[in-house]
Amino acid sequence: MAALFAAIVVLMTALQSFPQQLSPGWQPQGFTTVIPWHGVSSGMAASAQAASTTIPLWDYSVVSPVDGNTYSGQMVGRSPFFHGARTTNVPTVVVPLIFNMPDGGVFDPTVNHTCAPAGVPLTLLQQSPILNPFDFKWGGTDIGSGQYIDDFQRANFWSNVSLTGTRYHTTLGPVTTTAPITINVPSGDGTTYNAATYGGCGKIGVINYNWFVPYVEGTIIPSTLAGVAKPTNFPLLLMYNVVEAIGSANINGNCCVLGFHDAIGTPMQTFTPFDFDTSGIFGGAVSDTSVLAHEVGEWMDDPDGSNPTPAWGHTGQVSGCQNNLEVGDPLSGSLLPAVTMPNGVGYHLQELAFFSWFFRQNPSLGIDGWYSNNDTFKSGAGSVC
Repeated sequence: MAALFAAIVVLMTALQSFPQQLSPGWQPQGFTTVIPWHGVSSGMAASAQAASTTIPLWDYSVVSPVDGNTYSGQMVGRSPFFHGARTTNVPTVVVPLIFNMPDGGVFDPTVNHTCAPAGVPLTLLQQSPILNPFDFKWGGTDIGSGQYIDDFQRANFWSNVSLTGTRYHTTLGPVTTTAPITINVPSGDGTTYNAATYGGCGKIGVINYNWFVPYVEGTIIPSTLAGVAKPTNFPLLLMYNVVEAIGSANINGNCCVLGFHDAIGTPMQTFTPFDFDTSGIFGGAVSDTSVLAHEVGEWMDDPDGSNPTPAWGHTGQVSGCQNNLEVGDPLSGSLLPAVTMPNGVGYHLQELAFFSWFFRQNPSLGIDGWYSNNDTFKSGAGSVC
């Protein structure tokens, strides 16, 4: 429980700088989180990996030149340093969540909505570059056709995977979708707001993080999704215009958590609840699949939240110091140019930090010597925070 508390403190510290009254263009800092070591230790994860009872994982060990220390951890897929690389598929389950708020508000990702991008959020997610290939080109280099996080990981270790041609991939698939799960939010734990009040579109729901996390871990994953959520697959819990505030359901309180990734149980079950946002109240920092891009990227490189790094901070959503391999946190709010898919929708994807940024490697292992996949970071994370 101590690690869970620490994650919340980091988030709340960043949120305390928010104005109490939101205004148009307001953007969150620290709007996603990870729940590390929640019943899962690195040893448990390693045992599950060896027995093939969880998602495929590979081990790494690196000496960071910033402090001379050795850091070890696990990532999803197979090692990019093995030149007989192959495609690794992680079965993925999309789970639509319908929220019935105590005040009558309903947030349903399975029906059509008119706020941009207009359409059925579930369908838009299914057609997105998170779950479908796109030919990404970064720094003038063609990464190859792949899902966003697959190509991010290729670019992350480009100095190695480029030697394998197109053979190294880590993909979400096959992708299946469950029937929607309807959640009747308890009185006091959910509130509906008019997004137009904050310069947005439609409605935005706020639920109590302290109620929601135990509900997901204690009811949805082990009970409602029994036989569907398995340690060998990756459930994506789709929330539409629903975010969390810590300790309340108040948009003007400790708000807003837009997503988190988690690992529970033995063998290790990973999953992520995330907001598919069309409310627009977060300005340009958050839209459609930007939150999911953040969470899946972090799940890929830090599946149980415990991969250590030299301390870094004062960037993205981290106002203080942090010391884990959460590739989304340093660049929260920084988006790539929109990616237009065959359905004509321009999807928003958050930029992510490369492995070499955290460990201060020079030159970077990343594509074109970059330290993030839109070249925002020009060097490693700097001195130990």
